[in-house]
Amino acid sequence: MPDAGPSDTAAADEQAGAPPPRPYALVLFGASGFVGRQAAQYLAQHADMAGRPWAIAGRNQGRLEAVQARCSGQVPDIVLANARDTASLDTLASCTDVLISTTGPFAVLGNELVAACVRQHTHYVDITGETPWVRDLIARHHAHAADDGIRIVPMCGFDSVPSDLAAFLAHTTLMQRYGEPAYRVKAAYQVRGGFNGGTLASMFQLFESGEARMLTDPFLLNPPGMRPFNGPQHADPSSPRWDEDLGHWLAPFYMAPINSRVVRRSAALQGFSPDFAYREYLQTGAGLGGALAAGSLSFAEMVTQAALHWAPLRHLIRSYAPAPGTGPSEEAMNSGGFDCEWFARSASGKKVRGHISDRGDPGNRGTTKMVCESALALVLDVDELPGGRAAGGVLTPASAFGDVLVRRLRTAGMQIRVNPT
Repeated sequence: MPDAGPSDTAAADEQAGAPPPRPYALVLFGASGFVGRQAAQYLAQHADMAGRPWAIAGRNQGRLEAVQARCSGQVPDIVLANARDTASLDTLASCTDVLISTTGPFAVLGNELVAACVRQHTHYVDITGETPWVRDLIARHHAHAADDGIRIVPMCGFDSVPSDLAAFLAHTTLMQRYGEPAYRVKAAYQVRGGFNGGTLASMFQLFESGEARMLTDPFLLNPPGMRPFNGPQHADPSSPRWDEDLGHWLAPFYMAPINSRVVRRSAALQGFSPDFAYREYLQTGAGLGGALAAGSLSFAEMVTQAALHWAPLRHLIRSYAPAPGTGPSEEAMNSGGFDCEWFARSASGKKVRGHISDRGDPGNRGTTKMVCESALALVLDVDELPGGRAAGGVLTPASAFGDVLVRRLRTAGMQIRVNPT
């Protein structure tokens, strides 16, 4: 007996009570922005969505057509939608299984879009680094999304995929090798890259709204009732230090107050030890040069934070920053990269270490790869994700995607290794 054709299968599904397929497997919202344009090209060149169409979305037809014309490979359709128009966002969310957003500042432009995804039972990923906004998403939508099996997964770019996967791999490796959970994990970064105007606009919004003060809470994103004792092991590094395990001088990392909150939420959602602690740093090397660099970067981080909290200096800095929609040159992005070395131990002293790295500016090239592969995991691998098809909530990259995202990023060229002890 011959197999049923697509129309026969769809008719059978409808008769069985399953909803008919949506027009698109995936829609990219904000495709005319700086990261959005890169994401559109990445999806066109790398995405195999099992023959289903995909689309780019935004409010300007002309700009979207220009992005569409540059896509080589699987060319997207165009859907018009406005981040400030609830009806158009409901229409947008209802036409796709998965929605990617690269439109920030998310605290200004993201609320109605996420709410539409929850109403329309649409999976969602984005590239925000605005943890106070994510905290509000958790309060508003986590319970509903969990009940309905909708995965709302913010922070799927360089904020905060490498950090989250480092802690995830540390924990799972310790459990697999020794049957013991991770107790302490630390990560040290080297970063070569620049900032685009959208990222900087989100950062300035964080300080201008006063929400940057919330970043002092190390458990900002933890589920209610799952806040460990706030001891020094959770404090954000603020001074240079020599690390014997990593063999390098370390300095404070400007992304630590973002990434570490995501890692702690992941640890709570995935059932790590209540005594688990995570910290991250910039790696500056060994010897006198490393020590001097660590001291200089520590001082620079302190001065930068003070300047951003003072409105007159913040406005001066903003006047020289790239405008939204602009960013580093192609040459600069191609020559960038990042390297994350991590080290973990269990409470009894069992140790593992590993390494995550990639070529290309992490805030642009890397973020594009990470958010697109996260979305494609929801399109193509949903039954393999942690918790299966029915799991949902406002999740973190590690708790939403786990080993599936590790595999996809390795296939996409990212170096992700767990080193033998």
